[in-house]
Amino acid sequence: MSQTLSASTLLAVPMAPLVGAALAGIFGTKFGGNWIGRRLSHSLTILGVFISFVLSALVLKSVALEGARFNETLYTWMVVGNLKMEVGFLVDGLTAMMMCVVTFVSLMVHIYTIGYMEEDEGYNRFFAYISLFTFSMLMLVMSNNMLQLFFGWEAVGLVSYLLIGFWYNKPTAIFANMKAFLVNRVGDFGFILGIGLIVAFSGSLNYTEVFGKAGELAKLSFPGTDWMLITVICICLFIGAMGKSAQFPLHVWLPDSMEGPTPISALIHAATMVTAGIFMVARMSPLFELSDTALNFVLVIGAITALFMGFLGIIQNDIKRVVAYSTLSQLGYMTVALGASAYSVAVFHLMTHAFFKALLFLAAGSVIMGVHHNQDIRWMGGLRKYMPITWITSLLGSLALIGTPLFAGFYSKDSIIEAVHFSHLPGAGFANFAVLAGVFVTAFYSFRMYFLVFHGKERFDQDPHAHHDDSHGHHGASLTPHESPWVVTVPLVLLAIPSVVIGYMTIGPMLFGDFFKDAIIVDATRHEAMKSLAGIFHGPVQMAVHALTTLPFWLAVAGVASSYYMYMVNPALPAAIKARAMPIYTLLENKYYLDWFNENVLARGARALGVGLWKGGDVAVIDGALVNGSWKLVGWVAGVVRRVQTGYLYHYALAMILGVFVLMTYFVWLNK
Repeated sequence: MSQTLSASTLLAVPMAPLVGAALAGIFGTKFGGNWIGRRLSHSLTILGVFISFVLSALVLKSVALEGARFNETLYTWMVVGNLKMEVGFLVDGLTAMMMCVVTFVSLMVHIYTIGYMEEDEGYNRFFAYISLFTFSMLMLVMSNNMLQLFFGWEAVGLVSYLLIGFWYNKPTAIFANMKAFLVNRVGDFGFILGIGLIVAFSGSLNYTEVFGKAGELAKLSFPGTDWMLITVICICLFIGAMGKSAQFPLHVWLPDSMEGPTPISALIHAATMVTAGIFMVARMSPLFELSDTALNFVLVIGAITALFMGFLGIIQNDIKRVVAYSTLSQLGYMTVALGASAYSVAVFHLMTHAFFKALLFLAAGSVIMGVHHNQDIRWMGGLRKYMPITWITSLLGSLALIGTPLFAGFYSKDSIIEAVHFSHLPGAGFANFAVLAGVFVTAFYSFRMYFLVFHGKERFDQDPHAHHDDSHGHHGASLTPHESPWVVTVPLVLLAIPSVVIGYMTIGPMLFGDFFKDAIIVDATRHEAMKSLAGIFHGPVQMAVHALTTLPFWLAVAGVASSYYMYMVNPALPAAIKARAMPIYTLLENKYYLDWFNENVLARGARALGVGLWKGGDVAVIDGALVNGSWKLVGWVAGVVRRVQTGYLYHYALAMILGVFVLMTYFVWLNK
């Protein structure tokens, strides 16, 4: 039975965080005169997100158990010809799941922030930003039309810019937020072109109407070429996803965005904003299914990201950057699933990953607090006896990340590897290799970090950069690490629970049930990955038992074992390997020279082009020839004419006689 959801309930979901953000952002900052203090600021914003989470959970319950759906316009902004620009909500399985993930992770991050940011003077501003971010993300996932999707898309980009550069006196943070903003503009340019093409050829912004015309769009070719229009549309849309979801080569902004405070990394760069691109492609599945070329492009880009970004994680020493590269690699896995037409698997991995990656980021933040704001894993070690809760939750998060059977990450990651296996696209062979090799790489860098931080001998007293002050600046305080306060550890525990059990609980209905039945459309005759997966699935327990005999499981074991050997048993080995393989190390250290290329070739090229157009076009042609040239010409003509106007009578008499003479000659010549 299908029942409808109430519009007012749905409206309250994004509005509650928006109200919290407005109150904290206006009355809790200098802008509004600091009327409300820290406690009231965090209470209001947390209350807003909590209301939002409870309502989202109720919506998910109605959608999953009672088959409730909602697809209506709430407000018409303007009508241009036949084109309606509206604000409306579309709630189905995909939306309801995203709403719960966004609000739950956001709620955990809000609570965690009380502990993490307690000494920061931008405390209230920070809460206002993260609540505003939650509002933007909810508008993006709940929209039923491209206009609102684009609004949410740009709004999360804006808030991300504000948050990465939150410490605006720090030059690296300012550079990082500018970089994130500019790289996202490149992706968004593709995205808006894709939306523009859809509007131009279907005459609508509404999802349902556009998908209804998808068959007609598939028959058209792009004007002036023999390309399929639908392929061009899908690739343009996916370029938007490449920017937002940090796919190669538009991934360069994400590692640098670690300059923002840790709670941001967990909220934006693990659980919500970077998954917007994955969500968008899944939502557009009726269009992507019509173009194998676009799907193959998606598959190959995802495979490159999954493997090559993982390699970079191996050599990082900053605890947050290791987790950042792991996020890039996992986003690559999700993109590979999209390319293999296993959209539900991609979204399933998006959900499981949101929990364990937010957990790993928040645990990294807890470690950073425990060791007095040092982020270098080379100067940690042996923390498990000082920080037991952080240690256990980190271990659970790491096990989920590498795909340990029965953990959340296992079900989604293994399904992706299987789905690629069944794909018949030209890029599937490379993608298959990349996702398998990525399993070993992921296990290796995850446990390299885990062992260096929590096991082995304690190295935090040898840190050359340590400030021998405690967190309040009292000189000479001990450097002994300490467990974080409850506002930090409770979110860790609450995120660790779904990181362990959520995959086991939801794989059946999400991948092989009808949870996504009207949200995700797959053409099973042409892309049979999901059909083949359903054929070999016999329940979560059997899947976990069977995995013990498969290659991905043993690759993960090999990754953990080799990192244990290299960092616990024989720590001289990594240095020896580094000395032998210096060129490879240099390549990885410079992130494949992509930043160098962007700064020196693209940025300088664009600047040279700009200067050329300015000097050659603006100054020489427009100013020189047109603007200045026209008055110079008038001046020259005036100068010539002025010589004729002398004021002497005999000059004028001569001119008259000459004129008469010329006229007479002319008439005589005519009458001949």
